[in-house]
Amino acid sequence: MRHDGRQPQQLRKIKIETNVFKHPEGSVMIHFGDTIVNCSATIEENVPPFLRETGTGWVTAEYSMLPRATHTRNRRESSKGKLSGRTMEIQRLIGRSLRAVVDLKKLGERSIIIDCDVLQADGGTRTASITGAFIALKLAVEKLLQTKVLREDPVIEHLAAISVGILPDQTCVADLDYEEDAAALVDMNLVMTESGKFVEIQGTGEEATFDGEQLNDLLFYGKTAIEQLILEQKNVLFEQRAEREDDLKTIVIATKNAGKAEEFKAMFGKAGYEVKTLFDYPELPDVEETGSTFEENARLKAETIAYLLNQPVLADDSGLKVDALGGMPGIYSARFAGEHKSDAGN
Repeated sequence: MRHDGRQPQQLRKIKIETNVFKHPEGSVMIHFGDTIVNCSATIEENVPPFLRETGTGWVTAEYSMLPRATHTRNRRESSKGKLSGRTMEIQRLIGRSLRAVVDLKKLGERSIIIDCDVLQADGGTRTASITGAFIALKLAVEKLLQTKVLREDPVIEHLAAISVGILPDQTCVADLDYEEDAAALVDMNLVMTESGKFVEIQGTGEEATFDGEQLNDLLFYGKTAIEQLILEQKNVLFEQRAEREDDLKTIVIATKNAGKAEEFKAMFGKAGYEVKTLFDYPELPDVEETGSTFEENARLKAETIAYLLNQPVLADDSGLKVDALGGMPGIYSARFAGEHKSDAGN
């Protein structure tokens, strides 16, 4: 029995949250027990110099740890002026692992950068980073597919990582926390694809040795654990797609005109769409209609609300143009009687 009551092959509690931040193209908060890592994906329409004009994309990663992610404070590496050898090794490992399951030609001449920031460290930060980074990468790629920037999915298959080791009592275990890792006789990190192919095996004896039988046990424990993690990844991504499909059946109209809202509901309701208006988002500010045409005002409302909600929005603008009044009131129809307008006054 392990110090926290887990069985040898038992993982810590895994929790994965997606789209936790609004700016990244893909963001994930992943928990391996008390180890917490934020993984954010950024898409950039450029590649490193050695890939320019090749039509080939690039996937890379950066890794960092908050000063109080550990028991005692560590100085930020930016204040030291350089990355530690450990940090460079880990971020290269993450990038290398992700590139193993991406067809960089299908990605096109663009880069996806994954930032892995450890918020709390309790063992297994690099394996949690790789597992979460894959999900962030997948979310970013799905956005490229949704917007028709990409025609084919460049992600070949799933990928995850886990730590395994041998404790002082010679027990082989999976997913070591900090206390176990510090005491382990043998420590190993495994990165494996869904098809069971290893991308990386990093294993060392800590003033100890291990034989072939123990190595096979470690590989078996790691393979079984990674299969569980990939299942977790798939479940999270499936839920994310289901939520997005629900969103696709919702249309947001940038209006606070009750009459227009009813017209849109009648128009789209027949096709099974739910219509939401600005009445459903009271926290949003009013959009000042500063355009000189109906089209400009409609575009202004749609683009402003779409930016605030981070989703597609429809808007219209309408009014009366009376020939006898030289085309007035036009865009000023709603305010023709003054700021304290009413339909009767107009």
